[in-house]
Amino acid sequence: MDVQERQRRIEQTVAAEENVTVADLATRLATSEATIRRDLIELDSRGVLRRVHGGARRLALRGAELSYASRATANVDVKARIAAAVAGRLGADESVLLDSGTTCVEIARAVGDRSLRVMPLSLTAANVLAAFPNVRLICPGGEVRAGELAFVGPLAEAGIRRLRFDTAVVSGCGASVAGGVTAYDLGDAAVKTAAIDCAERVILVFDSSKWEKSTFAWVADLKTFDLVVTDHRFTPAESAFFERTGVEVVTV
Repeated sequence: MDVQERQRRIEQTVAAEENVTVADLATRLATSEATIRRDLIELDSRGVLRRVHGGARRLALRGAELSYASRATANVDVKARIAAAVAGRLGADESVLLDSGTTCVEIARAVGDRSLRVMPLSLTAANVLAAFPNVRLICPGGEVRAGELAFVGPLAEAGIRRLRFDTAVVSGCGASVAGGVTAYDLGDAAVKTAAIDCAERVILVFDSSKWEKSTFAWVADLKTFDLVVTDHRFTPAESAFFERTGVEVVTV
């Protein structure tokens, strides 16, 4: 395991569990405690976590956003399966709004050179789609959020609301039956809500790490969506909720 991957896993573990010990991390990552201590020193200096005696603790409250670089390398295989499933649901010549986020970047890659009109909500996805000659690329205006390179703010929201889409693909930062779908900040939540309002069909995508997780800004109830694509295996009670509310679920 290289340094980048090991430190990404440390960051994810601390974010999920709040407090971890050096000994526990060394066991989980099959490395020495000395190596873990060096990693914690570096991650502390970057403001990712706080070193404490014998381990580390999370800096932010539960639901705080991991760095984009960390998320981009997490659950890559799962995101690729979700992307393939979503791409298979898009018909020729559809107009598609594609949310920001690492899963939606994978969907942009999976679309390939198909005849589609796509508005991506991140410069990263736009750059992927720009390589496909048969994709008609439309970008909203607005502020670009650092790291994620996502379009946010009132100009982005206004640009979305002037158009109508066959399909909107929305990426959930957190999702649950009780709490619905949530985003990390108000700007992201606003553009997700605009996407939902302006599409005939809305697809929700998330990997299993987002289930039963609640982040800061509420977006919509789960019953708002027409289709959910995820790797999570729902309980019988959760599956009954989706059946009762008419939401189709595709598990990859």
